[in-house]
Amino acid sequence: MKPIYVVALCALGLSIACFGQTEPRSASTPDAAAVSLSIDEAVTAALESNPEIRAAVRRLSLAQLKTTTARSLDDPMLMMRDWDTPLRRPWDLNQAQLMVSLQQTFPSRPKRDQRARLAEDDVGVAAIDLEILRQGVTAEVRKLCADLMRNADEMRVQERQSTLLKEALAVALAQYTTGKAPQADVLRAQMALTRLNEQLIELEEERDNARAQLNALMGKQPDKAIEIAGSYAAPAALPSIEELEQAAIDHRPELAALRTQIAKSRDEGKLTRLAMKPDFTVGLGYMLMPTGSMARNAYMAELSMNLPWLNRERHDGEAKQADAATDVSQAELDARASTVFLEIRQAQIEVLAAERRVKLYRDTLLPQAEASFKASTAAYQNNRAEFMSLIDAQNLLLDIQSAYYKASAATDAGMAKLERAIGEPIQATTNRNTERKSK
Repeated sequence: MKPIYVVALCALGLSIACFGQTEPRSASTPDAAAVSLSIDEAVTAALESNPEIRAAVRRLSLAQLKTTTARSLDDPMLMMRDWDTPLRRPWDLNQAQLMVSLQQTFPSRPKRDQRARLAEDDVGVAAIDLEILRQGVTAEVRKLCADLMRNADEMRVQERQSTLLKEALAVALAQYTTGKAPQADVLRAQMALTRLNEQLIELEEERDNARAQLNALMGKQPDKAIEIAGSYAAPAALPSIEELEQAAIDHRPELAALRTQIAKSRDEGKLTRLAMKPDFTVGLGYMLMPTGSMARNAYMAELSMNLPWLNRERHDGEAKQADAATDVSQAELDARASTVFLEIRQAQIEVLAAERRVKLYRDTLLPQAEASFKASTAAYQNNRAEFMSLIDAQNLLLDIQSAYYKASAATDAGMAKLERAIGEPIQATTNRNTERKSK
């Protein structure tokens, strides 16, 4: 049985050594029933079909439609009046004065222009809300794609390890039946295989949850099978923290929304002050005089206006409220900017740490684990090591490979988080800074 055991271990060692040298995503076996998407395709599908984005687009369209009626006048008023009808003969309208008039109120032109500006401010707010939602969905889709890529790689690692452990368990059982291996070796291999099956169940649960979330973001049925094709993004040189903060000031939609809200509050303040200017109402009517009057037909014209300065306390209070709302929006902008800068720093730290872990696993730990496994295989073949030493070396190599995938996925997720924090792709920030320096 010893030659069979050595042959199996040699095959095991060759498979693990080759697998340890594999780059992430280079040999992943996709689910045959799953739909394969690239990250860009998933993002595009989400931006086109996400239900929340569609609702935000409709809200933007509604706000745009309101601008067409902002300058409109109020509805004209039609009035019919019956005067001097005798109480003794209330049905005798020939003895009454009948009047039909039409009235229209004309607010001042500055008031209507200011209402239009407020409607345009609402359009700006709706457009920024849509951009906030789009950026949030994009970042979440990219994170889920990285999670699915990492999950597929880890499942590939675990499935290969399961196959190798089954082979090792079969060999250990054969050795045990011939009395050449202790029962403890069989029990250890069985426990390792059981733990591996439990980890596979957890990975399948994690994959299904990620798929359901991604499908929901793309407006699809949550049980649709999806595989993410492609590879992890290569580490990129990050701009300085000052450049990232400036990019956020220029492009983060939440900050732009607060600036728009400040402008809207100021426009509301101007409108409340314009309320001190009177509105004029013009009326024109036709009068039918009683029978026997010198003039049976007559007309009526009237001009009226409101007197806002007699209610100055109310209008002054509304103006103060608008000024206070502007101050509140400015304070919210300052507070939000501080929070955004913290998000940028945290995302930057996350990306840099993930890149360092990738480099550590790729350049140091993986080569060392591969060398350790080869040494354990050679020692066991020459009867200088126990069976569990070889299994431990195999587990260590595969654990490091899994950690390598996790670090690679963390880099992708961190970059998505950082780009969400500054409100634009890192490449755009880098290119703009390069152009500025070249000038």
